[in-house]
Amino acid sequence: MNYIWEVVGRQPTGQQPSGADTVQKLCDRVASSTLLEDRRDAVRALKSLSKKYRMEVGTMAMDHLVRILQSDRTDTEILGYALDTLYNIVCIDEEEEPADDSEEESQQKQEDDLGAQFSEKFIGEPDNITLLLTLLEEFDFHVRWPGVKLLTALLKSQCAPVQSIVLVSPMGVSRLMDLLADSREVIRNDGLLLLQQLTKGNTAIQKIVAFENAFERLLEIIKEEGSSDGGIVVEDCLLLLLNLLKNNSSNQNFFKEGSYIQKMKPWFEVGDDNSGWSAQKATNLHLMLQLVRVMVSPVNAPGATASCQKAMFQCGLLQQLCTILMATGVPADILTETINTVSEVIRGSEVNQDYFASVNAPSNPPRPAIVVLLMSMVNERQPFVLRCAVLYCFQCFLYKNHKGQGEIVATLLPSTIDASSISAGQLLCGGLFSADSLSNWCAAVALAHALQDNLTQKEQLLRVQLATSLGKPPVSLLQQCTNILSQGDKLERRGSRVQTKVGLLMLLCTWITNCPIAVMHFLHNQDNVPFLTAQISENQGEDERLVQGLCALLLGICIYYNDNSLENYTKEKLKQLIEKRIGKENFVEKLGFITKHELYSRAAQKPQPIFSAPEHMLFDHEFTKLIKELEGMITKAVLKSSEEEKKEEEVKKTLEQHDSIITQYNALIREQDGQIQELKEQVSSLSSQSEMLQNTVTQQLSQIQQHKDQYNILKLKLGKDAPVNGLQTEEQSQLREQLEDLQRQHQRLQTQLTERDALITGLEAEVTPSTDRSSSDVTELQRELEDLRAQLQSQSAEITELQRENQELLRASHATGSEVGVCEELESRLSAQTAEAQKLKEEVQALLQRKEVMEKELSSASSSAAIMETEKSQLQHELQESKKEQDDLLMLLADQDQKILSLRHRLKALGETIEDEDDLDARDQFYDDDDDDEEEGDE
Repeated sequence: MNYIWEVVGRQPTGQQPSGADTVQKLCDRVASSTLLEDRRDAVRALKSLSKKYRMEVGTMAMDHLVRILQSDRTDTEILGYALDTLYNIVCIDEEEEPADDSEEESQQKQEDDLGAQFSEKFIGEPDNITLLLTLLEEFDFHVRWPGVKLLTALLKSQCAPVQSIVLVSPMGVSRLMDLLADSREVIRNDGLLLLQQLTKGNTAIQKIVAFENAFERLLEIIKEEGSSDGGIVVEDCLLLLLNLLKNNSSNQNFFKEGSYIQKMKPWFEVGDDNSGWSAQKATNLHLMLQLVRVMVSPVNAPGATASCQKAMFQCGLLQQLCTILMATGVPADILTETINTVSEVIRGSEVNQDYFASVNAPSNPPRPAIVVLLMSMVNERQPFVLRCAVLYCFQCFLYKNHKGQGEIVATLLPSTIDASSISAGQLLCGGLFSADSLSNWCAAVALAHALQDNLTQKEQLLRVQLATSLGKPPVSLLQQCTNILSQGDKLERRGSRVQTKVGLLMLLCTWITNCPIAVMHFLHNQDNVPFLTAQISENQGEDERLVQGLCALLLGICIYYNDNSLENYTKEKLKQLIEKRIGKENFVEKLGFITKHELYSRAAQKPQPIFSAPEHMLFDHEFTKLIKELEGMITKAVLKSSEEEKKEEEVKKTLEQHDSIITQYNALIREQDGQIQELKEQVSSLSSQSEMLQNTVTQQLSQIQQHKDQYNILKLKLGKDAPVNGLQTEEQSQLREQLEDLQRQHQRLQTQLTERDALITGLEAEVTPSTDRSSSDVTELQRELEDLRAQLQSQSAEITELQRENQELLRASHATGSEVGVCEELESRLSAQTAEAQKLKEEVQALLQRKEVMEKELSSASSSAAIMETEKSQLQHELQESKKEQDDLLMLLADQDQKILSLRHRLKALGETIEDEDDLDARDQFYDDDDDDEEEGDE
């Protein structure tokens, strides 16, 4: 206080200033001082007065403090003082113990209201929250820590408005997430508390925080702090995880897809020695179990729950939970929560339910876990919450588990009872008929779940026989239940009262629903119907009204599911009995007592049986759904008159006839659908065949075009060679004429030579006797003879040359003949293509005939086939023209061959030797070899 007087100045002696005056002077100093040190001292003084004079400081100094935060950003010390002062005036002290005196309580309430008012004033200007988020980026401890505490206090006081401002602030949530990465544990831990308040009830902020890698960071902190053995920091992390995951399907899916479920398994690794659990460890493990339950809650989407259940089994988390379930030394509250957690992990999951059925307790001999749990449920010395948890576990084990239901019912059948061991069925029967009303109710509900939506097990349970006492025959389980109900005086002595009656009635209603055989067995006992009508018609107290309603429900089920197999208790006779003894309106009114009960709506909300006290345990969740389903149908069935029923039966018969007709039409439609499908398949097959044929025709057309091009090339080539051949023929004729002339000259010269030889011979004969002839005459004659011989040799050489030229002409005509062979081969190939085209035409015609039977969808295919036929006719026309041109060419070649043949005959007639074509080819090959040898020699 002396320091404050130094700041605000000394007052005259004897005058003590009030707190308001002091705060006002300090505010003036903050507003008017130009020196930073003066403002800092004034803010420090306000901080010291902010707790005692909270009203004055909050009223007069808040605006000045906000301006300090805006203007003096460079001085961290004054910022810290200002933030601490704001925190002191807006915070609500939750740690302060409540006072005993009513005056002090009212004062504390006023203080809390004052903090809420100042918080509302501060956030009235949204820029203040934005400014505070900006200051959190300051790394200095004296700024960041007071800022975190101030924002946390504002969230506690005015959560929704602050959340809205943070949500629209740029990078607002990201700045707050940076607090988890702070190396200073104080700031990190307070950051956890801040995020807890920030994420309460705001799905958008929860999603942003989750996608800011919050799961990874929180799981790391939990691991660093020792998991379940950690301290309060682990608890804060788990609370934040619960905020992020509870009722947020997006974050739950993100948590599962990020494989964070697998990282939860080490949390539940407990040792053999479980004695001496600390309160913090129990709290941590309790929150961890709640976190598992959030992921597999029955209120989640079925698909999301199933995937999480599968992941928990695959990573071994379910096995770890079962280990805790069967461990010794585990605190009762942890054991109870573990049972509830295992219940929801196995609920509706066939694989998990089968695994749970195989779990055995570590006893000697080993017993199934289900048996051990049922022993706790029917033991009245066990805690109430533990017995409720076991019942929930048994219900979840049987939920949509027909195999498990059959195994439970089988333990009650005579052929499967083992006297040496305790079975689940024996425990349920023992609890059903014990003196403890809570055990009666739990056993009845558990047995009802073994029959839920399972007609086979309802019929099997009718075989169960119970031994009542020595010397008396056994009775059926159904009969024993009805006997206990009808013996009201014994119920009073056993103390079961309403709870036992309600449990047995729920079991009977579930048992005979949708099971006409069970209805017949129930009505076969002559005492059951009179008991029900007596219970419904009596005017009893408030507690018995629920029993009357359930009795009305049971009798209504007997009417609705009655197959009229018992003559005395047909539907009509039971309705007449109700009308005479009870009254239809009274019956419907008593039936309505069930849904009007205050505990009915509570049980209908969640599958888990949660009751504040044992006497409140009256309704089962699945039974409430059955009531909703049956109440309307039973009311209609009871209120209908016989005439209306007859009309309804007639209508029902008519509807059945209509249904049969509709069934026939449906069968016909299905048959026609099958035919249509087959026709569509045929159409698609024919379309594919048509496409294949079109492709084949296209290929054939391309081949025909290629052959046509080759034919045109050959035609052009033959057209070019025709003048040459004509020239060769003309030269040949000229040469032959010359040859004939030379042959004639040669013949003439031979004749002359012969004549001269004869003359020479005569002359020699004459010269021999006459010695007087001169030698000069003889020499002249010899000279003439030599000249004649030289002429003959030259003529012979000319004749040889002409023969060689004639042979070359023959070879040229032979080459022309080979070209003619090529043309003949082309003609044969074209003929083959024409035959193939004709075959394709026939196939297309067949397809067109088949397609005419099909639907209009094949019109396009038929038109395309017609187009193809037109193209083929055009191609055939072109082929005919080509054939005509080939015929002309062949005629021309035949004429040439004829001319060559006539020349050869003429040469032979002239006495010349004409070689065959094979000899000519051999000689040409010999000449070619000689030429090659000469070329090699030249090289």
